Amino acid sequence: MADHYDVLGVSRDATLDEIKKAYRKKARQLHPDVNPGEEASEQFKLVTHAYDVLSDTEQRRRYDSGGDSFGGQGFGGFGDIFETFFGGGGGGSRGARPRSRQERGQDALVHVTLDLGDVVFGAHRDIEVDTAVLCQTCQGECTRAGTKPVTCDICHGSGHVQRQVRSLLGNVITQVPCGSCHGYGTVIPYPCDTCQGQGRVRSRRTVSIDVPAGVESGLRLQLPGSGEVGPAGGPNGDLYIQVEVQNHPIFSREGDDLLATLEVSMTDAILGTTTTIDGLDGPVDLEIRAGVQGSDVLTIKGRGITPLRGSQRGDLRVGVQVVTPTKLDSAQRALIEQFAAKAKSPAPKLGEFHQGLFSKLRDRFRGA
Repeated sequence: MADHYDVLGVSRDATLDEIKKAYRKKARQLHPDVNPGEEASEQFKLVTHAYDVLSDTEQRRRYDSGGDSFGGQGFGGFGDIFETFFGGGGGGSRGARPRSRQERGQDALVHVTLDLGDVVFGAHRDIEVDTAVLCQTCQGECTRAGTKPVTCDICHGSGHVQRQVRSLLGNVITQVPCGSCHGYGTVIPYPCDTCQGQGRVRSRRTVSIDVPAGVESGLRLQLPGSGEVGPAGGPNGDLYIQVEVQNHPIFSREGDDLLATLEVSMTDAILGTTTTIDGLDGPVDLEIRAGVQGSDVLTIKGRGITPLRGSQRGDLRVGVQVVTPTKLDSAQRALIEQFAAKAKSPAPKLGEFHQGLFSKLRDRFRGA
């Protein structure tokens, strides 16, 4: 294949304006509307490809250094040079095979917000996903009905063309992707009107997911093959579900356990009682023993969260907060005074400083 500079008829140190001017001149001479001949058509494509390379600063730099203007590095790779001179194992160059139009689709990421109650046993969700899906008009063929891709008349279906480049070994012939078909070996003269020759379109679809119990905020769930369909109907990528668990007004989570606080009247704390509280998955009976202390933790086995991997649920742990009455009538105050006189409670004294009820509960929750 001729040198790009020779194709345009410019020197290797030509400016961008000189390259543009040379391209316009040759394009007017070789354009199919002016010169419909087959040879002129091929020359027009070569001129256009040469201009595409030399008008792009990065591609021109690679080309001038003997590199691959289609994204390779070096001067085509020593492997290409040696295969060109010494053969590629009886089957031609390893780069001679055209690219497939079908490629794997990209992965997709969506966010799902869950309540803490959804985490106890898991949840089912139907989510809307905006991704690329298979074009129903051409079914991924990329072409208009009744047509099909045709062999590229520049590379004759190989997807590559030969190019002479200058290297440390002198002038060598190497292979680069064809600029006319972009390495596919075929071109689509009549692309599908719906997908514009991509074989896929963007659409909103519904995906059903089952979120397992025990998930935490920040966890990503992977659904293989549920992402975007690839170009030309290629295999789907994966869909990732980013989980976000909302804070609950009553319960908090520590591992697989649920934590909460329970306000207990002073009389119930002294005498003991039985009450029913509302857990995340229904009512729970709770016995408060006589003499319970503020910041004591009452544990209800098996009423926490089902772990992500396993079946044994965590516990529901309730921290006690004894509520002291602030408004007493005269009769109530008299009774309390009688109780205090008979109880002979010790005088108040200094002790270890605590940050408050929640610090105490935290220490108790953690077994400190």
